[in-house]
Amino acid sequence: MLNMERLRTLSAVARHGSVRAAAEGLHVTTSAVSQQLAKLERETGQQLLVKNGRGVRLTDAGRLLAGHAARILSQVELAEAELEAHRGQAVGELRMGAFPTAARGLFPDALAALIVDHPQLRARLWEMEPGDSVRAVVRGDIDLGVVLDWYNRPLSLPEGLAKAPLLDDPADVAMPSDHRLAGRRTVELEDFADDAWISWPQGEFCHDWLMFTLRSKGIEPRIAHMAEEHGTQLALIARGLGVAVAPRLGRGPVPEGVSVVPVRHPMRRHVYAIWRADADRRPSIRAAVGALREVGRALEV
Repeated sequence: MLNMERLRTLSAVARHGSVRAAAEGLHVTTSAVSQQLAKLERETGQQLLVKNGRGVRLTDAGRLLAGHAARILSQVELAEAELEAHRGQAVGELRMGAFPTAARGLFPDALAALIVDHPQLRARLWEMEPGDSVRAVVRGDIDLGVVLDWYNRPLSLPEGLAKAPLLDDPADVAMPSDHRLAGRRTVELEDFADDAWISWPQGEFCHDWLMFTLRSKGIEPRIAHMAEEHGTQLALIARGLGVAVAPRLGRGPVPEGVSVVPVRHPMRRHVYAIWRADADRRPSIRAAVGALREVGRALEV
């Protein structure tokens, strides 16, 4: 009898391409992954992995079994979703991922509401960038992701995913309080063509969006600093070190020395939840989406 947990581990190694990456995706140690794979090899009586430089690769038998494992796990997920739907209650574990400002701005209230309304549901949250959430949902590492795209730059989603809008998040421009434009009622991005910018780190979706948007307006951005957390960006701005786009979701109090001014032609991030379409009937996913939407509606008022 093949063990489901060991099949899940093999499938993760096949998807991620290494033991270390599989361990991170499964939220376990590399030692735990290695132990599960060793047991699976003993159960099957075949070698499933071989060393490949500093990493590993699947043998022919490993690839064969990993293909079956992916199909088996998909069927198990579908069965669990249908059983949960038949029961009509949000129960069991729900693994969710969200980008940092959504984790901070939406999830505390949403998770608290889920505990009250669905006490048999164990909801767990990990912070991750939108692209990472998409990949994690597709792989089955998480059940639901909260992601974003910008009004002028959609996030590409693969087939097989369902989505639901949660809220639209306006973004302003944050600048030092003594900036020449700090007293304006509204501004345009073109007004900051000569300013130093504080951006998200390279490779992140929002950094790519900022570069794309400024260049589309004829501005070659001068990036002075990069910081992932908005609180860090605002702290740098307070010391006169640049300007930044500042979305409102999860922003928190604006520190002394920073002025935040709306943009005349509004910039918005579209925030939405995604999940695998074959899990669409799961009451736990519907409960989580409902809780997140309630929080989102309150923020948009």
